[in-house]
Amino acid sequence: MSVFDLEVHLDEQDLARALRADVAAGLSASPKWLPPKWFYDARGSELFEQITRLPEYYPTRTERQILAAHAADVARLTGAKTLVELGSGSSEKTRLLLDALTAHGTLGGFVALDVSPAALRDAADKLIVEYPGLNVRGLVADFSRHLGAVPRGGDRLVAFLGGTIGNLLPAERAEFLGDLRAGLDDGEYLLLGTDLVKDPAVLVPAYDDAAGVTAAFNRNVLRVLNRELHADFAEDDFAHVALWDPENEWIEMRLRALRDLTVQVRDLDLTVEFAAGEELRTEVSAKFRREGVQRELAAAGFDLRHWWTDPEQRFALSLSRATVVP
Repeated sequence: MSVFDLEVHLDEQDLARALRADVAAGLSASPKWLPPKWFYDARGSELFEQITRLPEYYPTRTERQILAAHAADVARLTGAKTLVELGSGSSEKTRLLLDALTAHGTLGGFVALDVSPAALRDAADKLIVEYPGLNVRGLVADFSRHLGAVPRGGDRLVAFLGGTIGNLLPAERAEFLGDLRAGLDDGEYLLLGTDLVKDPAVLVPAYDDAAGVTAAFNRNVLRVLNRELHADFAEDDFAHVALWDPENEWIEMRLRALRDLTVQVRDLDLTVEFAAGEELRTEVSAKFRREGVQRELAAAGFDLRHWWTDPEQRFALSLSRATVVP
């Protein structure tokens, strides 16, 4: 019989404090910024699901194709008894790994980490029916702060999919990978999804689709601030911008003020001035090359063992092993 256990390491008060701190810092900075995690309220999550189905947005379907082709290889190579997914959401793509590990005969447990308890419960309700005998543990937590909450033992495979690591700046990536390695035992595995550097003519439309869904997703962060912090942003005062930065090899999403603006964030007693044309950065999405991924993994104590990509070299899944620390 399947078992579901939910551990809460992040509650509504924690999220509220983090939002206040991020908004106060980001809107007082020059240039202004906000972290992308605040896109994802219920409406933002729904919009992102729509984005993943757009013709321009290749990462989700491409990663799924690679995973479908190589999940059995992952199971055979790792022999993992416990699958851990960071930022699990609906755990939809993870079923490919669960199926492969079940078929391989090693899987006993699944640990899903996400900031949304509702998403974890919904996914768990389905998984315990689909995988009889599987022990499912949900961790309501932030992968940038609570990696230490992931239970140890069980020959673990950690999956960090979707190219989400690209939302971290280089120093943040180094800290994240270092913390992740510190929580793994020697010989355990990391399966990492990374979007690859490619022609900007392919990249930019993935973040600026013709239907305007990504623009609505980007502006949704203003709705979050209005609701949670009693700000008075008007969405129509900002244009959605997606730019390729060739030096840093990342996409930046921004919101550009269409006129001079004064915005009040009442809960922070904060007045924010925008000049016409001034931009607020809302997301960085780094794109990678194999040698860069291998270098960053090695610096954190991972040995890149396998690299799988699609025929067009758009996206990659890498399987790395936590190396023995001398």
